[in-house]
Amino acid sequence: MIRKILSLILFSGISIIYPQSIAKFEIELPEETNGLHIPVSVSIDDIAFLPDTAMILFEIENEKKIPVPFQIDSGEKRILNWIIKPGKSKQQKIFFELEQGVPEKPEQIKAVVDSGKLTIHSDEKGLLQYNFKTIYPPAGIDTAYKRSSFIHPLWSPHGQILTRIQPPDHYHHYGIWNPWTHVLFEGDTVDFWNLGDKKGTVRFAKFISISNGYIFSEYKTLLDHVVFKKNGSEKVAINELQSVRVYKPEDDQDYYFVDINIEMNCASESPVLLLEYRYGGLGLRTTEQWNKDNSEVLTSEGKTRKDADGTKARWCIVQGEVDNDYAGVVIMSYPTNYNYPEPLRIWPENQNGRGDMFVNFSPTKDKNWLLEPGKKYVLKYRFVVFNNHLSKEEAESAWQYFANSPKVTVHLKN
Repeated sequence: MIRKILSLILFSGISIIYPQSIAKFEIELPEETNGLHIPVSVSIDDIAFLPDTAMILFEIENEKKIPVPFQIDSGEKRILNWIIKPGKSKQQKIFFELEQGVPEKPEQIKAVVDSGKLTIHSDEKGLLQYNFKTIYPPAGIDTAYKRSSFIHPLWSPHGQILTRIQPPDHYHHYGIWNPWTHVLFEGDTVDFWNLGDKKGTVRFAKFISISNGYIFSEYKTLLDHVVFKKNGSEKVAINELQSVRVYKPEDDQDYYFVDINIEMNCASESPVLLLEYRYGGLGLRTTEQWNKDNSEVLTSEGKTRKDADGTKARWCIVQGEVDNDYAGVVIMSYPTNYNYPEPLRIWPENQNGRGDMFVNFSPTKDKNWLLEPGKKYVLKYRFVVFNNHLSKEEAESAWQYFANSPKVTVHLKN
């Protein structure tokens, strides 16, 4: 029977295509992972010349090949992205193989644009919403508080809203946003944060790109930091390219990752001096359900809500009770950020009489930052958004693999 089948194949002109190995990847995990997944990437510019739809990625485990979802980012370089699922041992090596073939098509994580909002969904669940259309304050409030280009809601994996905008105590607070407070520009002191002062604002300019896939959804957007001049005119002082990448959570995960990269440059030949001030930069105004009695703060240096303000940290956990559940966020700062480890602005426990929560990594909290024309300035952050409690050990592991990407050794086929 076998000979008969081979004869039919041979004389019918049918060719048999065997899987061909393109490359093997060896990944070292020197630090304890505490069971957390880790985003991994490697350049395949010089090793893979097939289209995305003609390659398969496998994890090699005990000589078994397990298909792994992946996503290729074709920017300046062709980058292969996937997520590894390590165990809890302190040191590991994990092996993967990239082969020629047709990959499976799991459910994608998608960004949907509608009515001035970009919402990132995974398995029909909302994770993050970016508001690029101008949002006005409630009726009767000065329209100077209007704002575009901010993140709200940020949802937990279980669907709770963790951010807040336009609270009555600070109408200029907008979920997750990135203005600067005390700025010297062309001889005037400008404030892009306190909108009620009518000295400046930050506006959405345009989308640069929107990407969807099996591993992440990402948008890149251009923001204008606009100065309101004393003569009634406007001038853009800073161009900001902001990219936000949301990694797809697995079904069994109670957490997911959000990477926020901020790239700034002077919009004209005039320098911009970000002056020392007690807050400014990437801010998070949290849900109104959190207060001093049902939420907590913990930093990488062991500081809590009582003593974290003004200290420096690599990461900061903010978590608490919400909708009869427990959820939170770890905000992590990258080692190349200005004034790293960055100073924190954490509201005191008696804020507004109830302990409302606001958290801010502010690199200019204790020193100036000069932005010169013709130069690029980059800040990188990763958020771990989670349900249930997250321990300091888990936060430290997540930061270690954000700050120090796993080493990937590439072995080409023979």
